[in-house]
Amino acid sequence: MIESVRAAFSLPDLRRRIFFTIGMLIIYRLLANIPVPGVNLQAWLSFTSQQTGNAVVDFLDLLSGGAVSNFSVMAMGVYPYITASIIIQLLTPIIPQFEELQSEGESGRNKLNRYTYYLTVPLAFLQGIGQIRLVGTSLTGGVESIMPNFGFGATQLLPTLTTLIAMVGGTMFAIWIGERITEEGVGQGISLIIFGGIVSGIIPSLAQMFALEATARIFSLFTFVLYLVLTVLVIVIIQEGQRRIAVQYGRRVRGRKIYQGQSTYIPLKVNTAGMIPIIFAQSILTFFPLIAGLFISGSGSFIDRVASTIGTFGRSQDPTVAPVAFAAYWILYFILVVAFTFFYTDVMIRQQNLPETLQRQGGFIPGIRPGKRTESYIMSVVRRITLVGALFLGLVAVLPGIMAIVAVILRIEGLERSVLVISGSGLIIVVGVVIDTMRQLEAQLLMRHYEGFIKS
Repeated sequence: MIESVRAAFSLPDLRRRIFFTIGMLIIYRLLANIPVPGVNLQAWLSFTSQQTGNAVVDFLDLLSGGAVSNFSVMAMGVYPYITASIIIQLLTPIIPQFEELQSEGESGRNKLNRYTYYLTVPLAFLQGIGQIRLVGTSLTGGVESIMPNFGFGATQLLPTLTTLIAMVGGTMFAIWIGERITEEGVGQGISLIIFGGIVSGIIPSLAQMFALEATARIFSLFTFVLYLVLTVLVIVIIQEGQRRIAVQYGRRVRGRKIYQGQSTYIPLKVNTAGMIPIIFAQSILTFFPLIAGLFISGSGSFIDRVASTIGTFGRSQDPTVAPVAFAAYWILYFILVVAFTFFYTDVMIRQQNLPETLQRQGGFIPGIRPGKRTESYIMSVVRRITLVGALFLGLVAVLPGIMAIVAVILRIEGLERSVLVISGSGLIIVVGVVIDTMRQLEAQLLMRHYEGFIKS
């Protein structure tokens, strides 16, 4: 890896791409420190400095690349674009026009991307309102404590529109930065933006861990190193793991040429869905406290007690504060992640239409009839290996909750911080982005090597 990086910097064009990527990430990090208009930044920073393990705020901060912690103009990050992309992906097999566009090649994909951008703008406005309201449910004084002029009254409309336009503009600029990195830099731009935010939060989190008292600090640091090594190892094994289904191609005649039969394989990944199920599950769970907050009246009725319990979802990592809400949150989180993993993987595999592609190209799986039997066989294999990937994603998602329980059992204050320095979800992104970026560097180096070989 070190040799590849050194070789990359020795090539002028590749060196320019690397510096362009770094420069764009620096611009994003600078913009992530510009507060959104109308926010009481001192009150917000006071809240975030006292809160550790607030699942709602942590999740939004993760997807914004660390911009929510400063409530900056980039506070929504690229999350509206991710949501729009997922919606378009799920609608593609349902809407015939989208399915036709996907099969048209590059021009069709460009049109689908354009539709994704169109959908991103209204979603960004809706998410801006929802995110501010959602964060307000985590504050004692509500939204007014950080945004006194936010609302849709006669005197509040202009400040509210200013705030929302700034946040939507920040999102679209972040998407533009990501597109520029993908086209002119190295790596996948959107993923690198999220990666940069995750990495930038490691040092402040470690500083909080060092502030613990001596015994807790030693245990927390040891647990963090152990957790980091084991989790990265398992992530690499699962992310790179695949089941290869053997495929045989018969002899084919194309014009005057005869192509001999050959053997190859279909690589089915253990974790086809990636981070999407965690994003789905957390998105649903973040809306529960927001809806429940509308029914909290303080009357002490049954509905009020249920709403108050749901309203504490994800706000605290201490299982002794609200044990019922704590247990319900993490159990439901695990179930949703596992369910969405199966759902999203099923959608993605069916979109690829592997049996029809094999039949069209003259390929078949030995011992399996083409057509319906091949489809049933592939789906049965996918569901078996997806079980491993789903359980893996579920366990990674609930690691903070598990460590919080372990900290209470062992009576070691601050032990749960070991998995909050960088969450399991964040590690999946970090490891995936690093592997993908290194592969692209290798591909660029290989391409230039072959060019030089041909010219000589």
